[in-house]
Amino acid sequence: MNFTGMTNKAIAAELGERIERLRLEQNLTQQQLADEIGLSRVSYRNLVKGSGKFENIIAVLRVLNQLDQLEKFIPETGFSPMQQLKLKGKQRKRASKKHNNEVNEPKPDLGW
Repeated sequence: MNFTGMTNKAIAAELGERIERLRLEQNLTQQQLADEIGLSRVSYRNLVKGSGKFENIIAVLRVLNQLDQLEKFIPETGFSPMQQLKLKGKQRKRASKKHNNEVNEPKPDLGW
């Protein structure tokens, strides 16, 4: 499935549906799963409707033995060798500012 054209809400709902399918495959009730992660059944239902906290989604994946899915979700990336040389062993904590020549916006007409 390509999430690119979907709204954030639609993506969250799709992920919730996938979690529900995993729960059903393991033959757990919503209440059992909610109890396991310390949520009410109503909170669990909200989670699978797309309005859950990320921490609770992680807890659900842990109970369903699906934590490895997070590696596929956002794979770990590293800096390129050139970036590492520029950083000289330091860990990057901020994005750099764009310079005027890097911005793709047209320059305003000053009327000169």
